[in-house]
Amino acid sequence: MHTPTQTPTQSPIPLAAELRLPTNWLDYTLLGIYFVVVLGIGFAARRSVKTSLDFFLSGRSLPAWVTGLAFISANLAATEILGMAANSAQYGAYTVHWYWVGAIPAMVFLGLVMMPFYYGSKVRSVPEFLLLRFDKGAHLLSSILFAFAAILIAGVNLYALAIVVEALLGWPQWVAIVVAGFFVLAYITLGGLSSAIYNEVLQFFVILAALIPITVLSLKKVGGWDGLTDTLTKSHGDDFVTAWGGTGIGEANPLGANWLTIVLGLGFVLSFGYWTTNFAEVQRALSAKNLSAAQRTPLIAAFPKIFIVFLVMIPGLAAAALIPGFGTEESGYQYNDAIPYLMEGLLPNGVLGIAVTGLLAAFMAGMAANVSSFNTVFTTDIWQKYVVKDREDEYYVRFGRLITAIGVLASIGTAFLASSFSNIMSYLQTLFSFFNVPMFVVFIVGMFWKRASMKSGFWGLLAGTTAAMINYFVFYKQDVISIPSDQGANFVSAIAGFVAGAVVMVAVSLFTAPKPTEELQGLVYGTRSPGMAEPPAPGDEAWYRKPALLGWGAVVLAAVCYIPFSF
Repeated sequence: MHTPTQTPTQSPIPLAAELRLPTNWLDYTLLGIYFVVVLGIGFAARRSVKTSLDFFLSGRSLPAWVTGLAFISANLAATEILGMAANSAQYGAYTVHWYWVGAIPAMVFLGLVMMPFYYGSKVRSVPEFLLLRFDKGAHLLSSILFAFAAILIAGVNLYALAIVVEALLGWPQWVAIVVAGFFVLAYITLGGLSSAIYNEVLQFFVILAALIPITVLSLKKVGGWDGLTDTLTKSHGDDFVTAWGGTGIGEANPLGANWLTIVLGLGFVLSFGYWTTNFAEVQRALSAKNLSAAQRTPLIAAFPKIFIVFLVMIPGLAAAALIPGFGTEESGYQYNDAIPYLMEGLLPNGVLGIAVTGLLAAFMAGMAANVSSFNTVFTTDIWQKYVVKDREDEYYVRFGRLITAIGVLASIGTAFLASSFSNIMSYLQTLFSFFNVPMFVVFIVGMFWKRASMKSGFWGLLAGTTAAMINYFVFYKQDVISIPSDQGANFVSAIAGFVAGAVVMVAVSLFTAPKPTEELQGLVYGTRSPGMAEPPAPGDEAWYRKPALLGWGAVVLAAVCYIPFSF
């Protein structure tokens, strides 16, 4: 048993061999039906792809409820299922911070503040906005960094899928990787973003159908919420089942972070960096049929996000309660085993098939979101802008399909980089601190400060990325400074990247020329563009169509949810 002040370390090991699931023909039939439906959606969506806008942004034609569910489903990947359950088994109830502090406010900010700039400027990607606001240097660097990060994150999902399928079903890792990669490649290549989004809507409900039985049965297994908290308090200490316990500055807690690093590092820098600039998410909102629908996309997604935390946190806590020392080598399990362990022990056949299908759906949704955003950025922001210019539209559709295949192959190559992290959530948060946070500081300074010069975007992005990497690989990994955990190091890296990027942007702006005021219309807060002045869609007076009401409603509801975990 470790004390609340300690975070156990463990070498990366595959999922425990004893987690092999007793699957039968019924489970495999359900799995087969799902794959057939996935490909069917791809073939159906193919008929709507006539232009590059159709392929990369669904022709900007989708309703808000579709893009909203796709928005949240794109995030329901390895991060959400294995990663957050592992996070809960390792750090306890602090996991709620990744949702109620580290997601909801940023999603609301994206809908209310940033989407009018994105959608109103008619950009096809997040890096393209930097081209309009700054210059080609900022645009090209952000495009390259995002494309690289997208492939790394897609590889996380493939790796997680492979180790789960190998342990649970007995398939070799390479078989799982090839099968999942093939289906993602097939439906994105066929139907472009529309195929990915409609599959993500399906995957949202399949994932819920998988997580709900696991959560209910695991809670029953440990004797309900009271039994769960009593067991964990005895084995891990009081702070393990609270949200803010032990987070005072100078105090020790399982997470290894105080309230200041949680609020600033996770709640502001990492959170806003991910939700407002990660094109894998923003792309779903950009495919909406009008500005009102684009704004409602992240706000609609915020409501299920509030409650999904319980579906991933409770299984992780239950695993920690059921197996003494869960996550250490002595226990025979690592933190990523939490969900598979409960599946193996609690679910009957049929329900087991739904759960396996849900896991596969989650990994495929996460991979598809990153691959579809990668093909858009690489084609429109790198290839079309700097390599092969002014070709016919059909050429870029064909190239988009080709680069999709290349992206899937590259994801297979990066899948095993994730194997060095036994908690894949730590790996993902590390990537976000490197790539998303520096892009966020460039966006936020550029959007709210007219004086930010054209050159400041490039140097701010470069400085932020470099500072985050130096903090993680030099200061933390080489023990130059003492940080109790990987997650704590990620929070500090995010803050370092944000501060460095902002300082460099201000310094460079003071010595270089600003962009002409007439070129900033619709790109800086307080200015408007014709695209932002479009009339509201019919029925926008309804309460559920009002972005501000939806957004602040989500914030208030998330705040209320904190009450049971604050004592």
